[in-house]
Amino acid sequence: MSSEFISRIIGMIVLATGGLFLGVYLAELADASPYLYAYTFFMVGALAGLVITPYITLRPVNFIRHQIHRLPAQQLLSGVLGLIVGLIIAVLITLPLSTLPRPFSQILPLLSAILFGYLGVLAMITRQHEILDLLRGRVKSQLDEITAPRIPPVLLDTSVIIDGRITDISRTGFIRGEMLVTNFILAELQHIADSADSLRRNRGRRGLEVLRQLQEESVSPVRIVDMDVEGIHQADEKLVLLAKQLECPIVTNDYNLNRVAELQGITVLNINELANAVRIIYLPGETLPIQIIQEGKESEQGVGYLDDGTMVVIENGRPYIGSQVETTVTKVLQTAAGRMIFARIMENER
Repeated sequence: MSSEFISRIIGMIVLATGGLFLGVYLAELADASPYLYAYTFFMVGALAGLVITPYITLRPVNFIRHQIHRLPAQQLLSGVLGLIVGLIIAVLITLPLSTLPRPFSQILPLLSAILFGYLGVLAMITRQHEILDLLRGRVKSQLDEITAPRIPPVLLDTSVIIDGRITDISRTGFIRGEMLVTNFILAELQHIADSADSLRRNRGRRGLEVLRQLQEESVSPVRIVDMDVEGIHQADEKLVLLAKQLECPIVTNDYNLNRVAELQGITVLNINELANAVRIIYLPGETLPIQIIQEGKESEQGVGYLDDGTMVVIENGRPYIGSQVETTVTKVLQTAAGRMIFARIMENER
């Protein structure tokens, strides 16, 4: 039984009872039979209570609760403090205003309460950072920010958890802030792990196992947080809005999420970009030992791979498939798919 249905029943009973008494009262004033008036107003009150009760009770409350939930905690606290300060000022001004002749003594106190309450909220929200810093007793100087910088947490995306490399990165200490996994990301992992498709199911289970390893082995703390964004169903959209509210980066491998977050001014830590950045750089002329494992696209080419997955194309390497050879780097290309190295077999290997 939903809360809206219960509110309709209660509203119907209350307004029907009120209509009954109103009908009897109006019948006495009109000196008419109370039964017709009472029955008519009883039915009208019951119908009105059944129809309009949610619109004047639950729905406004749910709307206000939704708006409050979307506000950052700092902004909400600033608004409440500003309203309190504004009302205190209005109360102090009400005392002299109440001595004025009517109707000013009745109208001006109410107007002053509305005006100063609004101004207090506006001023507090506009200057919330400076005012809250003053209230906390720690006005920051530039030296304080250098010596004790704030390390923001990071939000982990589903893709980066399933990928698994975040476990190795977390052990190195490169991510110093707390790693947060929201409840909707955890629910998405569980949904993938329960999928009927075997590939998706294995990916989901891998993600849950990676998350367990993170909690046990990570240098930085890993915390499951009960944070959500109401009114949004897509996990990526929720993650972007939450990162904006918390003012923290997102760790992901998702290209689309990466671009959307960057467009909204959110810092993104992409594991793929990190992997490309830390790959060993080979320059033309350097020697490179490589295991040739397959043919290349062109005639007589051989192909091998470095430990980080970089493709190495060896000129005239086809006869050496299955062998470890010493090569000389001739050219390095950076493509959209990653880095490619072209090499030729050294003379003493032929």
